[in-house]
Amino acid sequence: MDSGNGTGRFFRTESGAGLALISPTAIYALLMLAAPLGAILLYSVFKDGYLEIIREFTLANYIEAWTNELYRQVMIRSLFVSLSVTVVTVLLAFPVAYFVSFHVAPSRKSLWLFLITIPFWTSYLIRVFLWKVILGYNGVVNSGLLWTGIIDEPLQWINYNVGAVVTTLAHAYAPFAILPIFVALEKIDRSLLEAGQDLGESKFRTFLRVTLPLAMPGVVASVLIVFIPTIGDYVTPQLIGGPEGRMVANLIQLQILKLDNYPLGSAIAVSAMAIVTAISLLFLLMTRRYLKGPK
Repeated sequence: MDSGNGTGRFFRTESGAGLALISPTAIYALLMLAAPLGAILLYSVFKDGYLEIIREFTLANYIEAWTNELYRQVMIRSLFVSLSVTVVTVLLAFPVAYFVSFHVAPSRKSLWLFLITIPFWTSYLIRVFLWKVILGYNGVVNSGLLWTGIIDEPLQWINYNVGAVVTTLAHAYAPFAILPIFVALEKIDRSLLEAGQDLGESKFRTFLRVTLPLAMPGVVASVLIVFIPTIGDYVTPQLIGGPEGRMVANLIQLQILKLDNYPLGSAIAVSAMAIVTAISLLFLLMTRRYLKGPK
């Protein structure tokens, strides 16, 4: 009885009410995220048999994933593509966010943000197919270049390669990079910028010494938001990557669904997650002084 009363009193407290509020979400996340991840970890240390999984502990799958030259090349290519997409997207997103934050009237900022999110109105798959049409042999780019006389025959190297994958992913993730940077820029006290210029700093140096450091939390968030999901993207490399543009997600799909090798596919997936986690943590450590906020 005392135990029941104690439990009831706990849930009437602020901490108990908060715990009760997040419990359904936490249970859902545990079932939908932690359980599949645990299954992948278990599969990765099992042996592969013919159309069955032999439940014997082994590290052979990880040895194969890290020593096989093909798998290493695919992982390096995935990292290169993801890093390239991140750099291109963030570099292009910052000027857009800066313009909307500093040069657009407050009454029109919501309209600009609305326009930035327009790509979300269509399916991600449709956007990938559109880029396939744009970059295709008889697509918009080749047709325009032929019409202007710049080229005599369609370019074949603009599609089905790493460059096409980077272009498509950079467009797809641009809104994800713009919005966090915009939020960080909106939080900057404009009087700090005026004070810098009053002290004799040029607008460019004020940007470098005041605006950019204060906007770094948004930049860091944009980098992580773009980098983490793009390295595991499956659709874009599959549709427009060609043999030279396939990434680690396509390799995992091949091992699990085509070759029925769940242990090796799981080991590759766990290895990819470990690499992404290590790079993300390293990046956070390198930028931690920007995340502490002004003192």
